[in-house]
Amino acid sequence: MSVLPYAIAGWIFLAGLYGLATSRDLVHAVGCLSVAQSSTYVLLLAVGYRRGGTAPVFSDVKPGVRVVDPVVQALALTDVVVGATVTALLLALVVQTAKRHGTVDPDELFELRG
Repeated sequence: MSVLPYAIAGWIFLAGLYGLATSRDLVHAVGCLSVAQSSTYVLLLAVGYRRGGTAPVFSDVKPGVRVVDPVVQALALTDVVVGATVTALLLALVVQTAKRHGTVDPDELFELRG
């Protein structure tokens, strides 16, 4: 078992989190959040990987042959769809914020402060 994919997933997450913490633009923040969320793709693929495993198509595979985990592949696909949906929703909110307040800088949004 290699630690490299887990380290890469952690690095991608930390890079997105750093960009999110230092962002001065809402569009940049949404992009950094998307980068941080994409680290889960690497993590899921690292969990489901099996050395020498074949595709999980069981119609022509003999018993005893190693296959990769199909559940992890389904989770990764679902993760991609949910990530794209959340990114689209957040970008739509940024567009509405820019229309109503005239800026996408979080420090200039005085009307939203409590």
